[in-house]
Amino acid sequence: MHIAMIAAENGALVGGKVGGIGDVIRDVPIALAQSGHQVSVITPGYQSLAKRNASTLLGTIEVSFCGNTETVALFRVEQAAEAKGKGARKKNRGSVSHYILEHPLFASCGEGAIYCNDQHGPFATDAHKFALFCIAVCQGLIETRFEKVDVLHLHDWHGSLVALLRRYMPAYRALRALPTVYTIHNLSLQGVRPLSGHESSLHHWYPNLAPDLTLIQDPVHWDCVNLMRTGINLSDRVHAVSPNYVQEILIPTDHAHGFVGGEGLEKDLQRLEEQGSLHGILNGCAYNTPPAPHRSRAQLFDLIEQSLMAWVGDKHYVPAAHFHAQLRVAQWRRRRKPVGTTLSSVGRVTGQKARLLMELVSDGKGGEINALDKLLADLKDGVFIMIGSGEEYYEHFFTSAMARHYNFLFLQGFSEELADALYAAGDLFLMPSSFEPCGISQMLAMRAGTPCIVHEVGGLKDTVESGVNGFSFRGDTPSEQAQNMLDTVVTACGTTAKPAVWLNLRRNASNARFSWEVAVQQYQDLLYTPLLNPKP
Repeated sequence: MHIAMIAAENGALVGGKVGGIGDVIRDVPIALAQSGHQVSVITPGYQSLAKRNASTLLGTIEVSFCGNTETVALFRVEQAAEAKGKGARKKNRGSVSHYILEHPLFASCGEGAIYCNDQHGPFATDAHKFALFCIAVCQGLIETRFEKVDVLHLHDWHGSLVALLRRYMPAYRALRALPTVYTIHNLSLQGVRPLSGHESSLHHWYPNLAPDLTLIQDPVHWDCVNLMRTGINLSDRVHAVSPNYVQEILIPTDHAHGFVGGEGLEKDLQRLEEQGSLHGILNGCAYNTPPAPHRSRAQLFDLIEQSLMAWVGDKHYVPAAHFHAQLRVAQWRRRRKPVGTTLSSVGRVTGQKARLLMELVSDGKGGEINALDKLLADLKDGVFIMIGSGEEYYEHFFTSAMARHYNFLFLQGFSEELADALYAAGDLFLMPSSFEPCGISQMLAMRAGTPCIVHEVGGLKDTVESGVNGFSFRGDTPSEQAQNMLDTVVTACGTTAKPAVWLNLRRNASNARFSWEVAVQQYQDLLYTPLLNPKP
């Protein structure tokens, strides 16, 4: 079959990835091709991807958007560059093609920027550009620019407007015959925008569209469209990225108890679950590319300094995070005292990933202290190295902590080479997410033989078995979760001093397998085949 995947990110392209969606869109098409399928991946170019990846201009697509005629360029990535994702094999029984749609609007926040830190309202700029992207996809499908498609597979709210246009815009009526699958990568990001009255609103994007509002309105703000809900309700099959996460999102969110669940969309999801249209399929990890080799302390420091210099680039000033990081590396180079446990962490610096480290816990002296300060005190001669970027509030928190603590290094930025090195360099990998739909970092750390300390939620619960291949914690409130995290770190650090137990943990982590072959077999059996061959 021919599957067309519509997504905001594509890790198979240079500059095409920000997070986990990019990893999925890089790896799933390759695994599907190995099963004999044809896959076309379609993403915006952000005025960068067509230039950074060898590609050919196929022509232009004209669409009506915001009352104007817009011209979108269509590029195809050249064959030699198509399967460069990690884990690609030389010979695929099927095929993978990557397409890039290009328009100046796709670079609203600067060339190459996939997402915006928006100053015009939540999701305003991103939703506006993805609204143009989605109608261009529909027009390209109608004009058969991507060959005959059997299944449409939309990823997260960025691609959900394809389902809306397919259902309600007369010009795209023929697309209703195409079975449509929708993947929830992160239910907490829903793309909520006004129905009207704003440049970035549904009626401004598509003035003549008349959808059934009961299926797309935000559950709280009824004068808004919820693009995540749109994809959920207007697709034929829906899947979330781990079995445990799909169970969590059927339950209402309860912030007081530190539980992130259905985020207001649980009733829609419960209905789909009753109909047999909602599935949880664990994302995979590529194992036929060996993990990064272990680097010596000096080699790791060299790589960190190279990354810091690259991040500073031609800036007229050195950001505080980079200044303190450079100072810390220089201090550690001069260190003669043996290092205890090395704790590492790789991930986006957001509330989802970092909030528990800011929770107040007992300092053991009758007062309170934030969890990160207590963790660093508990590490004693150990060190904690964290890499990531994201929300300014959390970046500032970690930069300030680095200035106070000799045993903490915060690297504000991202380098895939450096991230791979840190997966292998740590004794333990910390992933304290408040919620985690699936997670890829824990799989990559385990692949490198590094046991993980994780919050027992979402895909982390599906991949880390406490006491067997790593450690996990839980709790009924955020403060309890934070305290249990600290207790688990202490326990895990103690285990490193027990050679036989520690070796067994590392071996089990290294041998764990979460393959894309298993995942795509479930894609076929649960998502695609039932739509193409419905039971009478």
